[in-house]
Amino acid sequence: MPGNGTLMRHELPYARPGQVIGLLGGSFDPAHSGHAHITREALKRFGLDRIWWLVTPGNPLKKNGPAPIETRLARARAVMQHPRVEVTDIERLTRTRFTAETLQAVQRLYPGVRFVWLMGADNLASFHHWDRWEWIMQNVPVGVIARPGDRVAARTSPAAKRFEHARIAGRAARQLANAEAPAWSLINVPMVDVSSTQIRARGEW
Repeated sequence: MPGNGTLMRHELPYARPGQVIGLLGGSFDPAHSGHAHITREALKRFGLDRIWWLVTPGNPLKKNGPAPIETRLARARAVMQHPRVEVTDIERLTRTRFTAETLQAVQRLYPGVRFVWLMGADNLASFHHWDRWEWIMQNVPVGVIARPGDRVAARTSPAAKRFEHARIAGRAARQLANAEAPAWSLINVPMVDVSSTQIRARGEW
């Protein structure tokens, strides 16, 4: 396991072999109703057993650091209250920085558990800039959540073109939970009109 400390099993969320867990990563700075909305939709549309929010210590692609992680975790847990969703700080516990490292860590920690990486369409558009993005696509099914009318940049992105053969149509998105990677599906989800950036700009965070 990365890092010098000893990782205690009781610090980690519980999952049993055979379950399909969706992973939604981000700084959640702050978490808001829009995050909760797309999480509930992803649970239904992709046929997932549970979703874990991965509240990151810091985003390697962002220059300005987020609010302290304990503050963000507390806010996220207040916003996302659902019996099949858990807010976690797995990346802090595993001392992983990039998504590929985190996925490798959880696959080692949870043998027999299937993971699906969840992200917005804007992330798919820039996915080819992520560290080891092709490894991610080849090893974990990916669920992409798009606003209506916000699909063009995602569908024409380098990642979408590279893995066009592995795409599952949105109407069959529930197949993603049991698909072997590479596999990805893009769904339209009506969005709540709120963003973390807007909340910070209004001085509410």
